Amino acid sequence: MTPDRRLTPANARVADPSLRETWPGVDYVDPEPFSVHWPLVDLMNVPEGHRERQLLFGDAVDVYEVHKGWAFVRSVKDGYVGYVPNSSLAQCPAPTHRVTAASSHIYRLADIKSMDVMRLSHGCLLHVIDTSNGFAQTADGYIPLQHLGPLDEKQADPVVEAELYLDTPYLWGGNSRFGIDCSGLMQASLLACGIACPGDSDLQEQDLGTTLGPNDPHRRGDLIFWKGHVAMVIDETRMIHANAHAMATCYEDIAAGIARIEQQGGGPVTSRKRILEDSNE
Repeated sequence: MTPDRRLTPANARVADPSLRETWPGVDYVDPEPFSVHWPLVDLMNVPEGHRERQLLFGDAVDVYEVHKGWAFVRSVKDGYVGYVPNSSLAQCPAPTHRVTAASSHIYRLADIKSMDVMRLSHGCLLHVIDTSNGFAQTADGYIPLQHLGPLDEKQADPVVEAELYLDTPYLWGGNSRFGIDCSGLMQASLLACGIACPGDSDLQEQDLGTTLGPNDPHRRGDLIFWKGHVAMVIDETRMIHANAHAMATCYEDIAAGIARIEQQGGGPVTSRKRILEDSNE
C-alpha cells in the first residue's frame, strides 16, 4: 500500500525512525518539539508550494529538519505533515489556555485602548503567565480573559463551536476564523470539544464516529459526507458547512443541499456518521 503522503513524516532527506524499514536511503531523525508562533501559517506540500492545511498560534509540531529556511514538520494535533517557514516556529512553554471566542486580539498593555499586536483565531493556544484587570498576560502581550478558556476545559456541543464560524469566508485548506474550508470547520469544532479529528474530509469519514443507516434520523452533531465534502447536522432539517457555493460558512436545508450538491456534480452522500452518543438538543 502506498503511504499517505499527508501523514507520512518523511521526505527525500529525512524520515521518522519508525519508517526505517519502509523508507530507505535517508537519515532517520528523532523530531524536536516546537510551537507555531505566528497567528496563522500555511502548511504546504513543498517549500513555496500550495497550502494544504493551516496551523494556528500555539499548535505543537514535531520538526524533522530545517532546510533553506523551511521546516519539515508533523502537526501533533492530527499527524498532518508539510512545510512551514522556520521563522514561524519557536520553543515555548506548554499552553494553558485556548481562544474560545470566534477571534481575539493580543494587546501591548492590559488596556483595550492599547495598541493591538496580534489577531488570533478561535482555537489558538496560549501560555498564560498571570491574570489581572480582566486580562491574561502572555509573553506576547495581553488578551481579554473572556475570550479564553482553560486548556483542560472542553466545550460540550460541536454545533455551537461551528456556529462561531458563520459567515467566515471560504478558503481551501483554511483552518481559522479568517478563512476556513469544510474539513477545517469540522476539525475546529470537534477539537474544541476534546474530540480528536483528522484534517481532511476523507480522513474524517474514514476515522470518525459510527456509520448510520439510510433510515436513521438526522441528529444534532452528526456529520454528512460527500466525496471531498462534509457538513454538520444542526437539527432534523438543517446543516452547517463551509462551502464554495456560498463562499462562506452558512446554514443550509439538508434535503435542498444534498440535491444541490449532486446537481452541481458533487455526487451523492457517501456516508453519515454519528459523532456524539447522546443528543445535545
